[in-house]
Amino acid sequence: MNASERIDELIAGLTDWRGATFARIRQCVLAADPDIVEEFKWMGSPVWSRAGMIAVANAHKGKVKLTFAHGAGLADPDGLFNAGLEGNARRAIDFIEGDEVDERALKALVRAAIDYNQSHLKKNARGAKPKAHSKKESGGEANTDHA
Repeated sequence: MNASERIDELIAGLTDWRGATFARIRQCVLAADPDIVEEFKWMGSPVWSRAGMIAVANAHKGKVKLTFAHGAGLADPDGLFNAGLEGNARRAIDFIEGDEVDERALKALVRAAIDYNQSHLKKNARGAKPKAHSKKESGGEANTDHA
């Protein structure tokens, strides 16, 4: 079973309001950028990444928590962050029963996290683009295929 299927299974197992909220959060995160990767880590937590980790989500007894790995470095003009505000790196959004998911604001926050990852994380500063082989290296035409 791949990560997306495991996340589907997790959401299906949440038969109260948390399942619908979790599904809505997931939909917004994935809609923010087509290159976001879903993973399933840490004994059952959905994680979304692009150029580094964006956020992890967990369903708790009375809430669904979406924690941004580098949330402290993100502008939050819509005031979505409401938990973990004292941390040096992470910030979270706790959704409780009856909360609406502000799709526009959440997508903007996810895009800001991607921008942060692309400009701040060391592994991305080492050159994100693969080099084309020169004619000398390939013995003929430059090879620009990077399958």
